[in-house]
Amino acid sequence: MSAKIQKVIARQQSRIEEGDYYEAHQQIRTVANRYVRSQDYTSAVDLLGSGAGMLLKAGQGGSGADLCVYLIEVYNKAEMKPDVANKARLVSLLRSFPENEPSKKKFVGGITEWSAKYGEFPAGDPELHHVIGSLFAEEGEVYDAERHLTLGTSDSAQVFSDMEYDWYSSDEPSTAPFYAARTVLPYLLIGNTRAANKALLLFTSKLSSSHPGLGVQSISSSASDIRIYPSLPLLNFLGLLLLAIQRGSADFFKQLKSHYASNLQEAQWDDVLAQIGEMYFGIKIPSQSNPMFDMMSSMLMGGNNPFAAKKREQKSVGGSAPPSAPALD
Repeated sequence: MSAKIQKVIARQQSRIEEGDYYEAHQQIRTVANRYVRSQDYTSAVDLLGSGAGMLLKAGQGGSGADLCVYLIEVYNKAEMKPDVANKARLVSLLRSFPENEPSKKKFVGGITEWSAKYGEFPAGDPELHHVIGSLFAEEGEVYDAERHLTLGTSDSAQVFSDMEYDWYSSDEPSTAPFYAARTVLPYLLIGNTRAANKALLLFTSKLSSSHPGLGVQSISSSASDIRIYPSLPLLNFLGLLLLAIQRGSADFFKQLKSHYASNLQEAQWDDVLAQIGEMYFGIKIPSQSNPMFDMMSSMLMGGNNPFAAKKREQKSVGGSAPPSAPALD
């Protein structure tokens, strides 16, 4: 950071300490505008990042968020990559936001779009998704957290599973499979079977510890370790579904759906299971399937696995093969 920028920041810090938030915000924006017009993006980024951080820490969520959004605009103008330094600046700002500040979601949207456009991952940078999802989980914003944790890192499954289990804890014991499915099924829809296995294992481990009277039965083999809950058939279905994907057995998948047909009718997972059947077992979805679901699935998948880096040299032609199923963790 240049000495000139440091002087500007020091002056605005004094204004903020005196409670003159509006003037500080306007001055930071005005000076940053000059740097952007002269294409001195480094100085603009230094000023906006520091200024936004000062305002956020002073509890000025709206003004701080405005500078954060402007910062993302500069990132885009300068075509900055989501490298360690650029991501660290954004993470620091995210952590500085006052809890449940509504304007944070606009900043989050900008972060995701920028990292998808200039980074290696078509759904956005997994590390940023993990931080965003974890923060939403801490604030009780479950639905936003789910979306970002699904696209996060290998550490996200732990946060995701813990969040769903905490949510489940205030519900009826019999509803456990529905909360577990909120982690398992989204991971399967984006082809991340390893995270799906990890999330289910973490959830069921907590369940067994908290409810020792469930009468869990373990079925172990050289390839897998399945827990059977006599009183929770849909939880058994999820575990066996992961086993079927690991084996790549369409017949096993069909048998599972038939055996648990009455339970699945209650769960209403038909559309999701149809998508899973096509992805992993080559079972084509009938043409009369729900067009809205098809559109949403297409948007989610984007023709690529969001966990895979963008292909620089090879373009995909024609249909894509079902994703391979990695071994259980």
